[in-house]
Amino acid sequence: MSVFTSAPPPLRDVITSFNLRADKSLGQHFLLEPGLLGRIAAAAGDLTGLNVVEVGPGPGGLTRALLETGAAHVTAIEYDPRAVAAVTALAGLSARLTVLQGDAMQADIPALVPGPRAIVANLPYNIGTPLLVRWLHEASAYVSLTLMFQQEVAERIAAAPDTSAYGRISVLSQWLCEVSLQMHIPASAFAPPPKVDSALVRLVPRAVQPSGVEIRAMERLTAAAFGQRRKMLRGSLKGLGGEALLALAGIEPTRRAETLSVAEFETLMRVVLQREGGAAR
Repeated sequence: MSVFTSAPPPLRDVITSFNLRADKSLGQHFLLEPGLLGRIAAAAGDLTGLNVVEVGPGPGGLTRALLETGAAHVTAIEYDPRAVAAVTALAGLSARLTVLQGDAMQADIPALVPGPRAIVANLPYNIGTPLLVRWLHEASAYVSLTLMFQQEVAERIAAAPDTSAYGRISVLSQWLCEVSLQMHIPASAFAPPPKVDSALVRLVPRAVQPSGVEIRAMERLTAAAFGQRRKMLRGSLKGLGGEALLALAGIEPTRRAETLSVAEFETLMRVVLQREGGAAR
């Protein structure tokens, strides 16, 4: 049984009606195939009773799929006024949808949307990584985050140590969340097709989250370690203590950043804080 009071118009008709030609400056690429949109919503797991936040709904294809789940409510945050108008029209067909116009980079989602909450979004390519980092800082506010990125970015988020894709965003994401690659989405699935394929990543925040002091220390540590990734750690971490720091952490100074596990980075972070006299929690 449909959740809408009447059948929503086809997505291509919505694009035409609201002059929603994709804006490259906003990183817009629209998914229009209902079956794929349903699979993306399903990949977010059981949304029953959750307040779901979608960023960048465009013509509202994923919004429709999310409303067909057991989500208690869907809040769509959209910057483009054309898309706001398109999705607001959809809101007239479902009482479980709220549309907010604004910049997701500035939005205080926990203040706007009551818990329990989850984010499910096909993120604009140009702000995907900054948005993820922002949300990771408040990971305890979410049950899960199911996010679409360029495939290269998605692979970096989920990358294992000792691989070329492993880096700062890998460590931060996997330290704070359980991370899984859900599906590959070819460029041909989008209108207009981007130059690269995409992938869907699901992040489930860990039950115990570090403090803000610890997160900032981890960001400084990984920035130093991966900022000169060809160097041995005794060189790249010289500004944070170099060989003395590594000795306290029990890590060989000749290793390179990409060989360290997330747990080893956490150990190093705690030593950094101890040496600086910072509170662990």
